[in-house]
Amino acid sequence: MPTTLTPPRPMDTAPTNSQPTPAFGTGGAAFRTPPHNVEAEKALLGAVLVNNRAYEKISEYLRPEHFILGEHGRIFDACGKLIERGQIADPVTLKNFFEGAEGLADIGGPAYLMDLAKAATTVINAGEYGHLVYDLHLKRQLIAIGEDMVNEAFGAEVAETANEQIEVAEQRLYDLAATGEVEGGFQPFQTSLTNAIQAAEAAHKRQGQLSGVTTGLRDLDARLGGLHKSDLLILAGRPSMGKTALATNIAFNAAKAYREERAEDGTVKVVDGAVVGIFSLEMSAEQLANRILAEQARISSDRIRKGELSNEEFSRLVTASQEINRLPIYIDDTPALTVSALRTRARRLKRQHGLGLIVIDYVQLMSPNPGAKDRGRVQEVSEITRGLKTLGKELDVPVLALSQLSRAVEQREDKRPQLSDLRESGSIEQDSDVVAFIFREQYYLERAEPQHRPEENMDKYTERFERWRQRCEEAHNKADVIIAKQRHGPVGMVKLFFEGEFTRFGNLDTQHDETF
Repeated sequence: MPTTLTPPRPMDTAPTNSQPTPAFGTGGAAFRTPPHNVEAEKALLGAVLVNNRAYEKISEYLRPEHFILGEHGRIFDACGKLIERGQIADPVTLKNFFEGAEGLADIGGPAYLMDLAKAATTVINAGEYGHLVYDLHLKRQLIAIGEDMVNEAFGAEVAETANEQIEVAEQRLYDLAATGEVEGGFQPFQTSLTNAIQAAEAAHKRQGQLSGVTTGLRDLDARLGGLHKSDLLILAGRPSMGKTALATNIAFNAAKAYREERAEDGTVKVVDGAVVGIFSLEMSAEQLANRILAEQARISSDRIRKGELSNEEFSRLVTASQEINRLPIYIDDTPALTVSALRTRARRLKRQHGLGLIVIDYVQLMSPNPGAKDRGRVQEVSEITRGLKTLGKELDVPVLALSQLSRAVEQREDKRPQLSDLRESGSIEQDSDVVAFIFREQYYLERAEPQHRPEENMDKYTERFERWRQRCEEAHNKADVIIAKQRHGPVGMVKLFFEGEFTRFGNLDTQHDETF
């Protein structure tokens, strides 16, 4: 909780800017008053009392508790109540609010309202004064957070580690920064229209005709239009369906397509692909790199791990690694990351390397923020997905997050996933812009080989076995990506080619049954 500090009264000598006033106690030890500007508060309230239009400029972000003097907060609150009811707020109409009220007695009672009106600034300057009052409030909150950090570090519990304290501090600072945005609100439709035309122009100039980051998979790009900025995309599936393999393929393809150009003014603009940040909570960075190597060199990842390679294969591996080494892919394999820690690292990567796509493997392995534990796993996952959506909007990049599905899929005869199968929280469906399921029928068919029944004759069994074999052939090396939700376009199914040996997804030629 913020430390309670006693502000000076208006009749005291008040600082005229946001710098704290130094003072000295009896022992010569210096202390400082919190940042404040009583004169700015008086001028702002006076502007509201003289012309209620000034309230419109500040009411979106300024609150009564943002004033250092509680009396000023009460006056501002009373003005808001009258104005929102369509009435005039001035010293005369407010007099009844504060007649006999103890809250204004110490500063002159209702007569103080006339003093405020005399101290009024113009309506034009009201916005600037409002920003100043709000900025000083944020600085006082920042001081309170800093004091809490120091006190908690001195008196921390044994079970609480330094890293956990840092995450709590980061979350508090982020919450303060998020509430500190006084810009925003409505913008002219012309501005939005111009941005939409620019995005369409960029898509038109690209070879793939995409407005988002390419996945490198033709049919998936055609269905999604690429991965769009600020979108949260959920890729879900049961274990062994190939979630990590598909996400890794998409990350590789986006990084491989990365291309930038420098404008005449010296600014760098990304024209295709993306710098990719992968948060791998399940697999180590080495295992992930091994998968990408196996895909590009077309060598089994199991054989790479065991070292069972011929000289020719090892040469292929080295050549592939040299090509991959140039790609803008960054991997963080820290386990059990919280949203606040992930946000901090993503922001740093964005600042240093120009992050364009975030991949998270996977949501259920993330930890709740410190202080948010013991709320139940459903609520924790809800908080995580909301945090990921906010992160995408803040950094203006697509966030591709993997998710597990519940066991309900296994209980049905039709194993194709549905939105209701999303594990642990309906907020995953609610917060996401795209929900896609990966399904490989081959996986289930291989584990359902028909067995000869005691009462069944051989012809009947042979017939059943032949049907099963044909289905296995049809499903061989094929995967379905089911787009179950998409805010920007149609839902439907995309068929892909899948080579499990090399953990590789590719385009499927449905006419000639070949990939390219």
